[in-house]
Amino acid sequence: MFIGHYAPALLAAAAYNPRYRLSLGIGFVATQLVDLAFFSLQLLGVEHFRLVPHITAMNAMDLYDMPWTHSLIGSIGWAALFAAVIWVWRRDPLPALVAAMLVLSHWLFDLLVHRPDLTLWGQPPRFGLGLWDHPVIEIPLELALAVGTLAFYWSRTVPTDRAGRLAPPVLALVMAAFQAINWFEPQPDHIIDPAPAAAGRLALFAYLLLAGVAWWTARHRRIRL
Repeated sequence: MFIGHYAPALLAAAAYNPRYRLSLGIGFVATQLVDLAFFSLQLLGVEHFRLVPHITAMNAMDLYDMPWTHSLIGSIGWAALFAAVIWVWRRDPLPALVAAMLVLSHWLFDLLVHRPDLTLWGQPPRFGLGLWDHPVIEIPLELALAVGTLAFYWSRTVPTDRAGRLAPPVLALVMAAFQAINWFEPQPDHIIDPAPAAAGRLALFAYLLLAGVAWWTARHRRIRL
């Protein structure tokens, strides 16, 4: 799952109660914080993955070593850290709780699509319902999550200037472009172990660019009164 992860961020950015509302850019960072941490740790040689052709129908990632980010305990730790940052900034426990829930949502969505490679504390047993092996289910599900919540955000906000009218379509196009790469990039024809650093850098670039576009979108739109 990729753009589906952003669904909770889009909902939080358009929340009816302003105390629960988080800006869209912050929400985009929160929902992908676990992967931002994972690919950063991959580049540092702390966590690892390899590329194994057709290990799942939709991608070749064998995510065999990610205890600090994709264990449930690890994800809770990242959620608590991000919540603490939001609490210091907002001085309100409610947005901090929302921020924690956004971070933790990543592990729960991953549970749907990953093959059994998620853990509770970094050791077996491993969990994953494996929807990456069922594209006819995963693709409509991901599109429904992303398109539905983006439409909700769009309906709940109004532009403050000309850029604000363009911002949601631009965000949608950028999300669609990266999702297309994620879905349709050819799988390798041999095992690549470890995965190249370029894969981690590309992932970080995609997450940070999407967060930047989300931040720009939120700057030019406001909640509909």
